[in-house]
Amino acid sequence: MSKSLKLNASNPKVWILIGIGLAGAVVLAETRRRRRRKLPKEDFGAFVERFELLPIPQPDQTQTLSALTFGIKDIFDVKGYVTGFGNPHWKRTHSEAGKTAIVITALLSNGATCVGKTVMDEFSFGISGENKFYGTPINPYLPSSIPGGSSSGSAVAVAARLVDFAIGTDTTGCVRIPAAFCGILGFRPSHGVVSTIGVLPNAQSLDTVGWFARDASVLRHVGLVLLPTNLVELKRTRRIIFADDIFQLSKVPSQKTVYIIDKTIENLSGYQSPQRMNICQYIASNVPSLKGFHDITHQQNGVSILKDLALVMFSLQGYEFKTNHEEWFKSVKPRLGRAVSERVIAAMNSTHDHVKTLYKVRTEMRVAFQRLLKDDGILVIPTVPDDPLKLNTEKGFSSEFHDRAFALSSIASISGCCQVAIPLGCHNDCCASVSFISAHGADKFLLNTVLDMYRAIQEQATVAYALPLPDTNGGIETSELLKEKGNAAFKGRLWNKAVDYYSEAINLDGTNATYFSNRAAAYLELGCFQEAEEDCNKAILYDKKNVKAYLRRGTAREQLLRYKEALKDFQHALVLEPQNKTASLAEKRLRKNRS
Repeated sequence: MSKSLKLNASNPKVWILIGIGLAGAVVLAETRRRRRRKLPKEDFGAFVERFELLPIPQPDQTQTLSALTFGIKDIFDVKGYVTGFGNPHWKRTHSEAGKTAIVITALLSNGATCVGKTVMDEFSFGISGENKFYGTPINPYLPSSIPGGSSSGSAVAVAARLVDFAIGTDTTGCVRIPAAFCGILGFRPSHGVVSTIGVLPNAQSLDTVGWFARDASVLRHVGLVLLPTNLVELKRTRRIIFADDIFQLSKVPSQKTVYIIDKTIENLSGYQSPQRMNICQYIASNVPSLKGFHDITHQQNGVSILKDLALVMFSLQGYEFKTNHEEWFKSVKPRLGRAVSERVIAAMNSTHDHVKTLYKVRTEMRVAFQRLLKDDGILVIPTVPDDPLKLNTEKGFSSEFHDRAFALSSIASISGCCQVAIPLGCHNDCCASVSFISAHGADKFLLNTVLDMYRAIQEQATVAYALPLPDTNGGIETSELLKEKGNAAFKGRLWNKAVDYYSEAINLDGTNATYFSNRAAAYLELGCFQEAEEDCNKAILYDKKNVKAYLRRGTAREQLLRYKEALKDFQHALVLEPQNKTASLAEKRLRKNRS
């Protein structure tokens, strides 16, 4: 027979029971909350294998990396460990390495301690950082977004402060892109200057050993250890070049970046006033072999030429990857992640067609950029065009993202130049990043430049993103983009929309003859002949040799029944272009009407 429980508030045992009950409820609620929130792993999922390689004693040598720790991408050989290449089937079918990669030995000999191998995209394909088998390392700054790859674990280990620096490889952007997404420094050296002995190859003509750091001094010290001693850094004036056209791809306002760099070098010695250029036009003019790879759906001009360059990069990567690993894939038939599977299948289906032309494009790019940058030039471009994708993004949304990212990374990959990704604080809650590119072999020059500028860049970035800035430098770029939109609307027979776009371009750059002439063409289609004539008057005022403006003004005047003035316009067009068929036919027609 049960007895009723009488609670006595003065009884201390009662309060103990109540306390235990409340504590249990709190613990249960916290446990449920943590499960819902999925707290990051202790190592952010950065490592695939943890171990410790202690520094190699060097009695007669100063160890410049003493007390620093680092992680290595699971693509480097370490004696006694199987190199996994980001795939368990590869690891299962290969033996332990007999030797340690030369770069790892060099770092250990200079006092650094290796603490393990990091996660990577399978076979170093891809730039998302996602791995079906080992998981995706957690981006410390944006846990719901990809960290970038293929050197994802190395980037995350540095960004999460688990190590002082980390080693990765960069073939098509595999160091630069995760550095940008994780808000840290990432360095891709000149192709071939850092040893790849003991590193599994993806595509030898593109592969480089790169590294990550949070501190510019650490980045430089690692470089001094890994780069050849014969790469002597000379004191020289630095020449900054902004690639205006490429900044059109970036979601970070270009005027912000220009402001940051301009303000940074104001108080530094040895820097020339920044130059501006259209790098895509330069590539089109100096890499003639690239014409054989342009997409038939677009003309080879503007930033579209970078898509052609990326196509060359992928074709070269696929051909060399197949040469390196076809036999293993045929014999093992491994399971792969979806995105990697598509890349591997494409590589295995690649042919020998155009191989010589691929290498020719690579050679022409190297020569062109050596001529442009010489030993003092620094080309400034966005590291990535977009914010990182959310994890597990649908394929349809990620395709354009990848195309745009690879378009930027192809410049250094194909030219073989060295490139450094530099964080610029945050824009729209995402890490912003800018890249400096210097000529092949100018690695120490570039590292010293970063060390010289880094602190000031971070200070100016804080100012630039905290305050609204006037569009003092982006107007020309924006107006060109509006013109292109107007051209697209015109081709689609959307005349009113074309007029709107051209009008916006004119508001930004009111002395551009082409904008007025193009708007006149749209007005003609709408039957607004007086407006078309007025625009042509302005176009001719700013460009006396604008043939299209004379043709369009002649057409407008003919429609307004002012045949004599129209005839003079067509005759003037013929003076400028004697073979112009439109002007010739119009002149004959008007002469006939007058007779």
